[in-house]
Amino acid sequence: MKLWIRCGAAALILLAGVSVYALQQQGGRGRSGGRGGLDEDEVILPNGKSQKDEILKVEHQQNLKDAAELSELADQLKIDLEKNDRYVVSMATIKKTDEIEKLAKRIRTRLRHN
Repeated sequence: MKLWIRCGAAALILLAGVSVYALQQQGGRGRSGGRGGLDEDEVILPNGKSQKDEILKVEHQQNLKDAAELSELADQLKIDLEKNDRYVVSMATIKKTDEIEKLAKRIRTRLRHN
């Protein structure tokens, strides 16, 4: 059981790292898809910016924030699991795993949305 939890925590840490790496890679490339211009059905905001680009920018910032929180929770989970010398974990530790799962799903949903 303890090994299973450690493997799960390691997988979550790996997922967080991959998510952050993917976000960094996505931020470096253009979002126009190589078309060089705006789509015909693209909405322009009063400030002259593309609504789609503004939404993507906000989602990117939220993904970075959630990934940082995910990483912090995964580190806390690892520390909690290393402290326990028994096969029983606290409810707080289980709640951390639930929060980690929610954050990972939120990030994955936003990334798929793009």
